Amino acid sequence: MEIIQEGKARIKTYTAETVSRDMPVFYNPAMNLNRDINVLLLNSINKKNMQVALPLAATGIRGIRFLLELKKAKVKTISFNDRSIDAFKLIKGNLKLNKIKSGKKIIVTNLDANEFLLSSKGFDYIDIDPFGSPNFFLDSAIKRLARGGILAVTATDTAALCGTSKNACLRKYSSKPLKNEFCHETGLRILISKVQSAGAQYDKALIPVFSYSKEHYFRVFFECEKGKKKADEIIKNYGYILHCKKCLFRENADSIFNDEKCPLCKSKLDYAGKIWLGQLYDKNLADKMNQEAKKSENKELIKLMKIISNESKINEVGFYDLAKVVKHNKLKNVPKKELLIDEIKKQGFKAAETHIRPNSIRSSITIKGLVKIIKKLN
Repeated sequence: MEIIQEGKARIKTYTAETVSRDMPVFYNPAMNLNRDINVLLLNSINKKNMQVALPLAATGIRGIRFLLELKKAKVKTISFNDRSIDAFKLIKGNLKLNKIKSGKKIIVTNLDANEFLLSSKGFDYIDIDPFGSPNFFLDSAIKRLARGGILAVTATDTAALCGTSKNACLRKYSSKPLKNEFCHETGLRILISKVQSAGAQYDKALIPVFSYSKEHYFRVFFECEKGKKKADEIIKNYGYILHCKKCLFRENADSIFNDEKCPLCKSKLDYAGKIWLGQLYDKNLADKMNQEAKKSENKELIKLMKIISNESKINEVGFYDLAKVVKHNKLKNVPKKELLIDEIKKQGFKAAETHIRPNSIRSSITIKGLVKIIKKLN
């Protein structure tokens, strides 16, 4: 074991050459940015005196960073829980290491995550950050999520959600994935619809306020609104994304039919769905987070938030991989991203870089219109 520094926290943790669930207590240094974004989001939302639940607390790093880095009066109580006795002891030791005293504000328990949630009265913020799929914890978390509360959900089973393991996605998420250039976005939207469906059965509308895809995981923050009508409105945003692998045409659809043909090249269309077709972000929150990030010295965080802030203003499903567009249409060169975005905007369309894939843009322009502009710039 060794002592590491992350943010303002110092923790004692187990180390391994390869990070895996076989570690005595799980800690992944690569998820540092995940926790940076978490602190940034909670400091940017207009909520105080939150009762926070960390059912899968592991080393306690997330909760300790909350206590050290969140603005004053953000947290009323914070409950650390892990079913591992080693984790339970490590959390207590790490709290002491950071000179944080246990008391009414800080609770540490050693229970199964679902048992911990269901034995509680409820929380304003619940974080589900497992190794793999979050499905096993959704029901309990949603039952204990307060009106106006935030549910944060991580999924690391990207092979299923992105279409490498299609049957696993159908089995776990009741949705067909699509393995193409924007598979990480469809995976993110499949995850959102799964969480929302779990909420709808309890008349809870779970609205995504901040979503992102990074390396090996997806992460979504939902705000909870209660009511049958609100839950019904969520379901109205479900549908399909149709995609042509030959000419890269794509469009949203409410339903699908066998052998549906591409309107541009008449090839057979593939699809993903049902998926969430609504917003991935609350654009006002994304702007606040972007401004808050500028106070940081974390260059990766500043860059990511700038991209997401711009991207959040374009509510379009899917994006364009510029290299793929150029190759498929046998064009000369990939134009500079900034030049292309400016030209698209001049023609009255929205356009911005996407954080999900390098050298790709989210835009309201059609593939036909995009190709025309690239030809002009070549």
